[in-house]
Formats: sequence, structure tokens, C-alpha cells
Amino acid sequence: MSLNPELRELVDFSKGNGLVTAIAQDAETGEILMVANMNEDSFARTLELGEAVYWSRSRNKLWHKGEESGNVQKVESLYIDCDGDAILMKVQQVGDAACHTGKRSCFFRKVDNQGVTDVGVQVFDPQEVYKK
Repeated sequence: MSLNPELRELVDFSKGNGLVTAIAQDAETGEILMVANMNEDSFARTLELGEAVYWSRSRNKLWHKGEESGNVQKVESLYIDCDGDAILMKVQQVGDAACHTGKRSCFFRKVDNQGVTDVGVQVFDPQEVYKK
């Protein structure tokens, strides 16, 4: 798949100062793994590689998911919302952890009347993986 003129028209990078919201969802279970940003370059690279590439606002550069941890996201299907400012990717999460904290999903904090509970599954130790 490539960033052809039809796709360029469907995704509106101008609304968010060059960024759109990108959602990674487990293709098999439907679990939301993470939300990040994409710019036109990261979107084009995602289409080219078949793996998720995001725009890191904190690092101010392209971020190929799993470049350090090995926990890449292989894109099985991709959807663009009606406004063109959000992308949903159904992915195969390689390595079983999507979150930089080593958890399966970035959405591990459950909020209810009792407060906040960590319901995440710890897959790896981030200090061991990132060695920072």
C-alpha cells in the first residue's frame, strides 16, 4: 500500500497542525493497545512497511513502534474516520506489549468509584529493555 493521491485526500493532516490521531487495536481481540500521533511521513512509512510508524511529539521525530523493544505492530487493516483526522489500525502486536511501561496496553489504569486500579498485564521490565 502507498500514500496515493486518493489516500492523501482522505486524511486531513491540516486540522491538527500536521498530526492526526492514530489508534492501535489488537486485530484478534479488539483490545485498544495505544493511541499516538501520525504525520504525513509516518503515515506513508506505515503504509510502506506494513508496520506502525508514529510521530513522536516528545522526540520530535518519526518513531517506528518497536524500534528499541522489538514489540512492533504489524498492520492487518487500516481505517480512516469520516472527518479524516483519525486513523484506526488493527494490528498484530508482536512481543505482546504495546506500552513503553512494559504493559500489554497503554490503557491499564481503571477508574471507578473506588479510585484508580492498575489492571495491566506486565509483559516486560522497561528498565531492562530500554537500558536508560
